[in-house]
Amino acid sequence: MRMAKGTVQVVRGQGTTIRARVPLRLGLAGGGTDLSPYCDVYGGAVLNTTIDRYAYAFVSPSENGQIHCVATDIGVNESYVPERIDEVLSGKATLRIHAGVVAGISRRFHIVPEALRIVSFVDAPPGSGLGSSSALVVALVEAVAAFFQLPLGPYDIAHLAYEIERVDLDLAGGKQDQYAGTFGGTNFIEFLANDRVIVNPLRISEPIRNEVETSLVIAFTGISRSSADIIAQQRSGLVEASDTAIENMHRLKQDAHDMKDALLRGDIPHMARILNQSWEAKKNTAKGISNPHIETLHNLARAEGAIGAKVSGAGGGGFMMLIVPPERRMQVIQSLNAAGAVASGVHLVAEGAETWRT
Repeated sequence: MRMAKGTVQVVRGQGTTIRARVPLRLGLAGGGTDLSPYCDVYGGAVLNTTIDRYAYAFVSPSENGQIHCVATDIGVNESYVPERIDEVLSGKATLRIHAGVVAGISRRFHIVPEALRIVSFVDAPPGSGLGSSSALVVALVEAVAAFFQLPLGPYDIAHLAYEIERVDLDLAGGKQDQYAGTFGGTNFIEFLANDRVIVNPLRISEPIRNEVETSLVIAFTGISRSSADIIAQQRSGLVEASDTAIENMHRLKQDAHDMKDALLRGDIPHMARILNQSWEAKKNTAKGISNPHIETLHNLARAEGAIGAKVSGAGGGGFMMLIVPPERRMQVIQSLNAAGAVASGVHLVAEGAETWRT
């Protein structure tokens, strides 16, 4: 990414508000292989698709001389003195992501922090497994960058969001979510050494896309979980070069290649088999990826006709993703809801990060 050499000249209208939205994603296969050190040594591959759930960020000038951040979905309001924004990151601020984006962009582009009002919300709870935290970071980066009129392309935005989230804020996780949300659509994404990422958009015929969408069910398990412990265990196995951990990662990467081929052919039953295979391999990469509640919901869905299922994201809770025969879709949804989950169909979206000015 090209960084500015001098002070950025900010040009904007008084009272301007920048709005951004970024879609959440479903990880179809390969999740976990975007983690370092695996992707740095072996190369990772992930297949994911974005859905009609979004992270939103709105940025406008603040009237009180402070950086005022509001996360309406979790009911948190915080204010910071612009000149001391870096101190917020080492403190106990709840909205470290918001402060981190302002500080990260200000530092990299030599922008003097100023009074801003930042409002955000996400269409899924924290710990959903749909990449909601990273999508929020991308939305904040998009909105703040647009507010300061920084000329950044999608690879720049995704990489900057990754650096702020994983490096500046030291939040555990991989790389796929930032690229999935920024680019949007159904993508086969390769993660290589030296932070090199290649996003390959897939051209899926409309009949296949419709059949896949009609066969998908997502269900919130009712458990919001932190992925940090699970990711730490996965990384530990990779750092120690555990044969089991690496073998399972190789399996997950191959599943991404196989799932891509099955998707392009429209072979839904084979996609379901790969989903089940990936879920079993993923459960072997760390403890806590599954639990009795998840297994109960999984078994219930299978009894109602689901042919493939796994937990989206790191595991431990959040959303389950299921492949079901369209004729059995409502039965699966009704049974999961009766068991305490929140299940529904889902629409795939082709658009990635979007910004507009009011």
